[in-house]
Amino acid sequence: MTAPVWHATGIDEVRAALDLPPDAGTPDAGTPAAVTTAAGAGLTAADAAARLAKHGPNRLEESTADPWYVVLGRQIASPMVIFLLLAGIVTLIQREWFEGAVIFLVVVLNSSIGYWQARKAEKDVAALAKLSTPEATVVRDGAVTDIPATDLVPGDTVRLESGDMVPADLRVTASNGLRVDESMLTGEVLPTSKRAAVTDHGVPLEEDAPLGDRVTMAYSGTLVVSGRATGLVVATGHSTELGSIADLVQTDSGKTPLQILTDKLEKTIAALLVVVGVAVFITNLILGTGLGEAFRSTVALIVSAMPEALPVVLSVAMGVGVSRMAARNAVVRHLPSVETLGSTTVIGSDKTGTLTVNRMTVETVWTPTGLDETPSLRTGALTNDATVHPDGDMLIGDAVDVAMATAALEQGAVTAAERSAAPVADMPYEPEHAYSQTLREEDGQYVLHVKGAPEVVASFCRGMGEGGALHEAMVAANHAMAADGLRVIATASGVLDDIPDTLGTPHDLRFTGLQGMMDPPRVGVREAIGQCRSAGIHVMMITGDHPVTAVAIGRRFGLGRPGDEPLTGGDMAGLDDAQLKERLKHTSVAARMSPQDKLRIVKLLKADGETVAVTGDGVNDAPALKAASIGVAMGESGTDVARESADVVLTDDNFVTIVDAVRLGRVTFSSIRKATFFLISNGLALMTAVVVNTFTELPLIFLPVMLLFMNIVTNGIQDIALSFEKGEGDELEQRPRAKDEGVLDTHMWLRSVITGLWMGIGTLLVYRVANDQGLPLEECRTLALITMVMFNFFQVFSARALHVSAFALNPLGNPLLLGSALMALVLQWVCTAWTPAADLIGLTPLTWAQWLMCTGIGVTVLVIVEIEKVVVRWMDNRGTSASSGRASSV
Repeated sequence: MTAPVWHATGIDEVRAALDLPPDAGTPDAGTPAAVTTAAGAGLTAADAAARLAKHGPNRLEESTADPWYVVLGRQIASPMVIFLLLAGIVTLIQREWFEGAVIFLVVVLNSSIGYWQARKAEKDVAALAKLSTPEATVVRDGAVTDIPATDLVPGDTVRLESGDMVPADLRVTASNGLRVDESMLTGEVLPTSKRAAVTDHGVPLEEDAPLGDRVTMAYSGTLVVSGRATGLVVATGHSTELGSIADLVQTDSGKTPLQILTDKLEKTIAALLVVVGVAVFITNLILGTGLGEAFRSTVALIVSAMPEALPVVLSVAMGVGVSRMAARNAVVRHLPSVETLGSTTVIGSDKTGTLTVNRMTVETVWTPTGLDETPSLRTGALTNDATVHPDGDMLIGDAVDVAMATAALEQGAVTAAERSAAPVADMPYEPEHAYSQTLREEDGQYVLHVKGAPEVVASFCRGMGEGGALHEAMVAANHAMAADGLRVIATASGVLDDIPDTLGTPHDLRFTGLQGMMDPPRVGVREAIGQCRSAGIHVMMITGDHPVTAVAIGRRFGLGRPGDEPLTGGDMAGLDDAQLKERLKHTSVAARMSPQDKLRIVKLLKADGETVAVTGDGVNDAPALKAASIGVAMGESGTDVARESADVVLTDDNFVTIVDAVRLGRVTFSSIRKATFFLISNGLALMTAVVVNTFTELPLIFLPVMLLFMNIVTNGIQDIALSFEKGEGDELEQRPRAKDEGVLDTHMWLRSVITGLWMGIGTLLVYRVANDQGLPLEECRTLALITMVMFNFFQVFSARALHVSAFALNPLGNPLLLGSALMALVLQWVCTAWTPAADLIGLTPLTWAQWLMCTGIGVTVLVIVEIEKVVVRWMDNRGTSASSGRASSV
C-alpha cells in the first residue's frame, strides 16, 4: 500500500493510514490544552512491539566496510604496479637482488599510501546516525514516558518542546507556537512555524510542496526552537527524510579526473611496453642473439621505459598540495582531491553558512521621520526572547530575536540590564497572530512594545490607515526591503495608563519603524566569485532558500543578470534531463532545492562533462557533496555529516578560501605534468637507446642494474623535487583544462618525443663512437650512462616551467630541486670513482675531459627546449594578435 502524502493529508486520514483509531476530539490546535489532550492514549506496549518487529529500529544502519584484502587488492590491480611486480620478479629470477629489492620497495610504498587513504574515509552514514536522539517523549498505554528514540515506531504519539531534537518524521497533530530549525535539511537560516491544519485560509497545502514549505511536518534530526507540539510518527529509520539522505550519501562519486588520467597514462605505457618488449625480444632472436641475451635485453628495455617513480611522484605532489592548502585553511581528506579542485569547471555552492555568515543581521532601519532609529531598535530588543549563552556574552535563541537584540545593544538603544529585567506582562509571538508584545515599566510609565508583520503592526497604530501618506510610505519601504531579500519586522510602542488584566489586541500605538534583516554575505565572496569567473569557472548558488531571497543574495554576489529567473525545485520537476542540462548552462541561482534536486543537478553537470565542486555545511548538502567531483564542506559551522561526505574541509568556513585552493590545485597538476614530462622523456630516451642498439652488432648499451639505478636514484630524486615547484603565477588566468586532456597534453607529448629522441640518439652516438675507438665495454657503457645523466640534469631545469624560459626562473626558487640535481651528479661520480660501487653497477672511472664532454652534449637538450619554447610563444602571440584583429574588425 502506498503511503499518503503525509504533509497534505488530514489528521483523520493520517490516523487511518497508520492503522490508528479515530481521534476522540481535539481542542483548538492553537491552545496549550490541545497539545496536552491531543495525544490520546497512544499505542499499547504490545502494539508498539509488533510494529517495531515489522519496521525495525528507528536508526540509520552503518554500511559494512570492505575487508582489508579487498581494499589492498584495489591498490595493486593497476597496470603500473603489475608491471613493476613483473619487472621485480624477472629481476630476482636473474639474481639481481639489489634491483629487485628497490622495485619491490616502490611497490610497497605506493600501495601502502593508497591503502591508508582508502581505509581512512567512508564514515558518512555513521555521522548521520549520530543525529539520532537518545530519548523521545512518547505516549504509551495512556501514560507519558521517555523511551529510547530507537524504539519509536510509526503510529507513536510524540511530544515536542523547545530544545528537543525531533526523533522521527512527525505529522503535527497539535501545535502551540512550534517553530523548528530545519537549516540542516533546507538551508534556511530562519526557523519554520508549524501547524496541524493542512489548509491556510481555505487554501490546501500542495502535495509537491518543497520540504521547507511542509508546515505540518517535523522531520527527524531537526531542532525545536520554540513552542511545543504533539505529532504522530509517520516514518522511522531509513524511511525518514534523514534516512533518504543517508541512502543518497552512499552514492559512489566515481574516480577523480586525476585518477582517470593517470589510469589512462598507465594503460598507455603498459600497452606500449608489451608491444615494444615483444618486438625487441623477437627481433633479437631473429638476429641470432641467444635466448638468455635476448631475455636480458628485453628486461633492460622494460626497466628503462617503466617510470618507476611516477606513483611516488603523484603521491608526493599531492602531499605537497595538501600541506600548502592546509596552511591556507583548506584541509584535504583525500589526496587526489588536491588536483581535482584545479580542474573544476563548475562550483555549486550552498548559500547559508557558505556564501553567507549563517547569522541574521539587521541591515537597515526605516523610520517614519527618517531620523531617530532608537525607538524601533529599542522595541525590537525589549520584545525579544533571545538570551545570553551560559558560557559567555553571545546571544542565543531565535535568529530574528538575536539579530534585533544585537543591533540595539551595539547602537546603545538598550542596555543589557534593561533586557534582562522581567517585563510586567508579555505575549510571545504566535504564527496565528503574527506579532508579539511586551509591557515594561520605564521611568515610572508603562510602555507597551509591539513587533511583528508590517501590515499587522500598522493596523494597531494611529495615522497608519490605508491610503494615508504614512501608510503608503511604509508599504513602499517594506516592498523595497523585501525585494532586496530582507526579512522585514515592524515595531511600534505606546504608553498605557495602567496595567491591563491581560494583554489583548493593541491599539493607538505610535509606529516606530521597519527593520530589514538578512543573513549577510561573507566578506570577499563577491571578489572570489569574480576570480572564479576569470579562471573559467561557473559559480552557481544552490540553496533550499526562498527564490526571492536567493535572487537578492545572488545579486549581491554578482551572480546572474537583471531579470534572470532562478531555477526552482518545482521547475526541475517539469524538465527532463536534456532540458535541465540546457537550463543549467544559463543558471546562476537555484532555489528551493531539496537534497534530491541538488544531487540531480550534480549528476547532470558531471554527465555533461563538467568537473563539479560542491560546497555546503548541512545534512541537506551531504548527497551532493558525496556525488560531486569534489565536495567542499565548512569546518566551523558544518555538520559532521557534511564534513564526512566531503573531500576538502574549509577550517575558516570561507568561500574565498576556495579560490586559493583552486589555484593550488592547478599548481599541483602543473607539478605533476612537469614531473611526468621529465619521466616520460627520459624513459623514451632510454627506450630509444636500447631499441636502436638492439639492431646493431654491439653488446647491450646498458645493464638492467644501471638503468634501475639511474631511474630511481637519479631521475626519481629530481622528479620528486619537481613536485615542490610553486607555480608560475598565472594559474587563475587560465581556462580549466579540457576534460579529455591527458596528464600530458599534445604539446607536452610532442616536447617529450623531441627531447626523448634527441637524448636517446645522442647517448647512442657516444656509445657507438666509444666502441669504434676500441674502448673497453665497461668504459663505453659508463660514457653512455653519464651522457644520459647529464641530459637528465639539464632536462630537469627545462621542466621547471611549461612555457616561460628556464633562465627567467630564480635558480634558488626550488632549493630541493637544485640540491637533488647536484646530489645526483655527486652520486653518479661516486659510483664511478668508488670501486665497490662501480663493480656492483658495472661502471669504471672517467677522466675530467670525458666528464666535460658528456656535460657539453647534455646541455644541448636545454638549448633545444628553450628554442621550442620561443617558437611556441611566438606562435601563441601571433594567434592572439590575429584573433584581436578579427574581433576589432567585427
